Amino acid sequence: MSNVDRAIQHLNRKISEREQSQTISFDEFLKVLTVSPTAVVRNVFQTFHDMIRSYVGVGVDEYPDDPESINYVHYDCSNLFVKDADRPFFADRLFANRLINHVDAMKGSARQNKIYIFEGPHGSGKSTFLNTLLLKFEEYANSDAGTRYETVWRLDRRVLAQINETQMTSFVDRLTGLLDEYELGQADQAEMKKSLFRSGDFIEVPCPSHDNPLLMIPKRDRRTFFDELFKNDEFKWKLFTDKEYEWVFSETPCTICSSLFNALLQRLPNSMDIYRMIHARPYRFNRRLGEGITVFNPGDKPMKQNVITNEQLQRKIDILLGDSNAVRHIYSNFAKTNNGIYALMDVKSYNAERLLELHNIISEGIHKVEELEENVKSLFIALMNPEDEKTIEGFQSFTDRIEFINIPYVMDLHTEVEIYRNTFGRHINESFLPRVLHNFARIIIATRMNRKSEALLEWIGDPEKYAHYCDENLLLLKMEIYCGHIPPWLSEDDRKRLTAKRRRRIIDESEHEGVTGFSGRDSIKIFNEFYSAHARKDGLISMYSLVTYFTKWRTDLNEMLPVHFLDSLVQNYNYTVLQEVKESLYYYNEDQIARDLLNYLFAVNFEVGSSVLCAYTNEKIDISEDFLRSIEVRLIGQEVTEAVRLDFRRETQKEYASRTLTQEILAGGKDPRETTLYLALHERYVHNLKDKVLEPFIDNANFRRAIKDYDTEAFKTYDKRIRDDVSFLINNLCASRFHYSKQSAREMCVYVIDHDLARTFPT
Repeated sequence: MSNVDRAIQHLNRKISEREQSQTISFDEFLKVLTVSPTAVVRNVFQTFHDMIRSYVGVGVDEYPDDPESINYVHYDCSNLFVKDADRPFFADRLFANRLINHVDAMKGSARQNKIYIFEGPHGSGKSTFLNTLLLKFEEYANSDAGTRYETVWRLDRRVLAQINETQMTSFVDRLTGLLDEYELGQADQAEMKKSLFRSGDFIEVPCPSHDNPLLMIPKRDRRTFFDELFKNDEFKWKLFTDKEYEWVFSETPCTICSSLFNALLQRLPNSMDIYRMIHARPYRFNRRLGEGITVFNPGDKPMKQNVITNEQLQRKIDILLGDSNAVRHIYSNFAKTNNGIYALMDVKSYNAERLLELHNIISEGIHKVEELEENVKSLFIALMNPEDEKTIEGFQSFTDRIEFINIPYVMDLHTEVEIYRNTFGRHINESFLPRVLHNFARIIIATRMNRKSEALLEWIGDPEKYAHYCDENLLLLKMEIYCGHIPPWLSEDDRKRLTAKRRRRIIDESEHEGVTGFSGRDSIKIFNEFYSAHARKDGLISMYSLVTYFTKWRTDLNEMLPVHFLDSLVQNYNYTVLQEVKESLYYYNEDQIARDLLNYLFAVNFEVGSSVLCAYTNEKIDISEDFLRSIEVRLIGQEVTEAVRLDFRRETQKEYASRTLTQEILAGGKDPRETTLYLALHERYVHNLKDKVLEPFIDNANFRRAIKDYDTEAFKTYDKRIRDDVSFLINNLCASRFHYSKQSAREMCVYVIDHDLARTFPT
């Protein structure tokens, strides 16, 4: 035997073994079911949910202990939409939460008789989204984790031979009639008989509707059957009570499977013989062949005849059962995607007709094939531009079956930046000063937002109080909330007033945004022009370059922005970098802070003029107004009135006596440093110290020059204290928290000093 022959035989054996092992008997299927019930008892909606969750995982809540949380979390969709994708889709936080919420709801049976239309403007990435989603669904459904089973009938000629002589005579008569009908000669007739009755023991009839083998159990017997099959555990409880498993007890098999079952039931004395002919195999998805996934583009013409038959298989079934009317092996293209996905890529042209055709199918779950009723329980998805909604106008009963999911332009600035990085390369980060790239994204997103926000105005009231940090339309604040971030410049009162209801109203406003302004394609084009003009090896792109581009180079783009938005963006940027410099320059002497706070907590319980030994620090304290004021200034600031300061002292003493000492320290056994009051005072103390940290350096010319000379020979000429301060500052800015390079850290520190930012913002 040649090497070629051996290789072909080996390949043939491997393929045969693999294909044969995929089909299992009904008994084996039930064993798999009892071992992995949640994986086997799944329809397309449950599988779609499991696929999304397996790729996306659990979301991250930046404020897990917030009692006003609305579960608006960060989902990492990169494995679903970016990894291994030819054209990645970037889902921002708003869309990711929207999608996950719909998918979670879709899992329940109450949401299944619907078509899910993803609606968004041109350039929002709808087609990329759907193609990537279907690619990942096909990948998941054909993997071990996503495997579902479909029914395959293996009609056993040996068992059917037990049928009585009268029936056998009828078989032969019908066979002869069929052979005559097809005008076969004597030799051909003999050969046909031989092939049908002697070439093999089985005729294999796959269910064209991909029915789960569990549906072959009669509906009236399923509850009893599953009650006996499963032990009393969590899955059994869900199976009998959860909405998502209603289909197991309510759905019926396709007409072909039902007809086969009934025909065999009439001919065989033992129903066990029927179930021996029922087998299961993995439901294999193939978009290109239209198996499990079918996608129609607007230009795809409808088929003239949407009825599929298999004449050769029909003849074999007729001969085996002795009755050509017992089982009619006909079905439509909808059967090929039953328990799969039927998708329309843009609702226009021929796809508009297809959408209207789905009306009865979606509402009733049934499609007529000649005189037969065909079950259709598919996941229907369509893409639509807003102007195409007129297609479904006037069909109220149909619109009730439509679930719209907005897919607008990106509204999350981190996702917008990720698109630039993916398009132009991650090296673009090295060309920008920190935060400037994100501010470019803020400018783009500002054009996509509504100018007025009723939810923000109801919450904040007067935007003017945040003029140092935010624009008059509060768009910068809304962008932060869309990113899941609560900015630190908000007052304590406003942070407390950000209830779950208010937060939900703000997020809900995104449903009406992202349909105007710069599209995804526009933003890529604008960024390319800006980056090409300003990126250089000897310097970093600054806020000055960014503002100049929009105000002097491309004034046409600036006209799309709200008035004074760029000025507010610069103010917000200045505040942010100032805080980073303060944070990086601040020396954190925890021991001194702890002594001050513990001594203060102990002292407020005694009269002024007393002398006591602090139980927490073992230090003697001479309690005077100067002593208490010196610490209170660091806690609530220098500028507060005497009355406010005394009120703060009384509230602190009241909280300490009623809760901190009695409940947390004495009853709860907590260390004083772990109590709620101590931690709150500690946060205040540190915040106020940081606000004053730049004061010794603001007017120090040597400090500014030392920053510019850092990492050069000239830096060694400065005295040790300045070298230590500057090194401490630069190293902290370059740490992982702020992501500065040495060059960008130097430039930023000089920027903060030259623009006198420490005196610009209120403490």
